[in-house]
Amino acid sequence: MGGRIAWIGLSSIYLPLEKSVSDAKVLTGRQKPLEGVQILIAEIADGSGQTGLGFSYSLRAGGGGQYAHAKEIAPILLGEESADIGRLWNKLVWLGASAGRSGIALQAIAALDTALWDLKAKKAELPLSKLIGSFRASVPCYNTSGGYLQAPIGEVLEGAFRSLARGIGGVKIKVGQPDTALDLKRVRALRAHVGDDVPIMVDANQQWDRPAALRMGRILEELNLEWIEEPLDAYDAEGHAELAAQLATPIGTGEMLTSVAEHARLIEKKSVDILMPDAPRVGGITPFLKIAALAEHKLLKIAPHFVMEIHIHLAACFPQETWVEHFEWLEPLFNERLEISAGRMIVPTRPGLGLTLSDRAASWTLERFEAGRRP
Repeated sequence: MGGRIAWIGLSSIYLPLEKSVSDAKVLTGRQKPLEGVQILIAEIADGSGQTGLGFSYSLRAGGGGQYAHAKEIAPILLGEESADIGRLWNKLVWLGASAGRSGIALQAIAALDTALWDLKAKKAELPLSKLIGSFRASVPCYNTSGGYLQAPIGEVLEGAFRSLARGIGGVKIKVGQPDTALDLKRVRALRAHVGDDVPIMVDANQQWDRPAALRMGRILEELNLEWIEEPLDAYDAEGHAELAAQLATPIGTGEMLTSVAEHARLIEKKSVDILMPDAPRVGGITPFLKIAALAEHKLLKIAPHFVMEIHIHLAACFPQETWVEHFEWLEPLFNERLEISAGRMIVPTRPGLGLTLSDRAASWTLERFEAGRRP
């Protein structure tokens, strides 16, 4: 079948958002508004003539570092068997081990790892979910992009109505402002607007300390939230554990972590009810599946963060039904659109991830690198 890797292409892309957005980290002065997403695209072809597509991303900073690291390590894949994904993941990690086995180093590997999985599924003529082992053909989905803090509450409510009208099953709103009264006013307005039966989530983006998180969590109990996300610093496993033990509302976190080991610590400390790994941030599909297995073993739910284009497949493969996060931000990069109906996102049936790059992607490309010869 000609399974040896013959060609690798990398692209650094800056995709601007239609409108800049702000979460609580902006209001507390820790970050600037988000105006775009920097994306690392990886394409890998072997002698079969098939090409796998994968990607990673960065928000605000770090995208250039991901691309630079990927350029250094990617050529080592040339001549390797494309199906040996686990072995190749380890090889890439150890090649760049002096840069670390988490963070930017793993995020660079994530694009390559995902491309290898996409290629393997395409060669098997299966969607990625079917290659891994799917439990369902659709996954509940909720919208986040309409709930940012720069938007007046009226705009948030209108966005929630549009999301629900198009078939999205739940709505998440950002909190964590310095004035907690404003947070409560916005969340209560959303609950009144959508009614008692629509799932609502809140996301503090790590901006509360332990006392504030407990106070807010107790007040928010009355609103029957699906979960409270990132109430504390992402690395405060003990604080999250204390909070999870004292609140009836589920606690979710994990999106900022960049390794299997960091997620394992959350699980060991009983810090979460809902684990929220991000495949591009933890190093790709290979480590994501390890994290999912740890969560399953402890009977935890997962709700993957962002990149619905990848996570729809991975969420479909988790034994317990879970949520996938709807963001339209990356849609301009691809020709395909994910289907949504009756509160659920439909798992694509096209081979691999089911994605092809749009013609517009070239106009956002900052740099391009190739190694080997394309079949």
